[in-house]
Amino acid sequence: MDRYDVLKLENQLCFPLYACAKEVVRRCREPLEKLNLTYTQYIVMMTFWEFGGMTEGELGQKVHLDSGTLAPLLKRLEKQGLITRARMKENERKLFVSLTEAGEALKEKALSVPYEMGGCIDLPQEDLIQLKALLDRALENMDKQ
Repeated sequence: MDRYDVLKLENQLCFPLYACAKEVVRRCREPLEKLNLTYTQYIVMMTFWEFGGMTEGELGQKVHLDSGTLAPLLKRLEKQGLITRARMKENERKLFVSLTEAGEALKEKALSVPYEMGGCIDLPQEDLIQLKALLDRALENMDKQ
């Protein structure tokens, strides 16, 4: 083995993760256009539909986004009338974010998205389950560091 083999693209773990993630997001674009959401906005909305309102910091932890990425995204969702942002009375430095009625109503329209995206990774179901479990475990371990 040549010492430069470590620099070959084919020997990198990060590259197929990056390329697959980029391709999955690209394939999600069409179903999400019906909701007028980007993939990242969709992730944020799914988090609100599951957990309800929370602080911007709590949301950032759940979706693995920093404030610099999250703040403009939340402003756009607020402008679309899907969420509200308000300073917390007990700590004015914290923003509490919650769904509006329109944001909650979008949940019904979003039900079709997972089905439309279902075939975007062409692997048998058992491989998809294993892939998700491995990625969940890797992310969990990264969160501990």
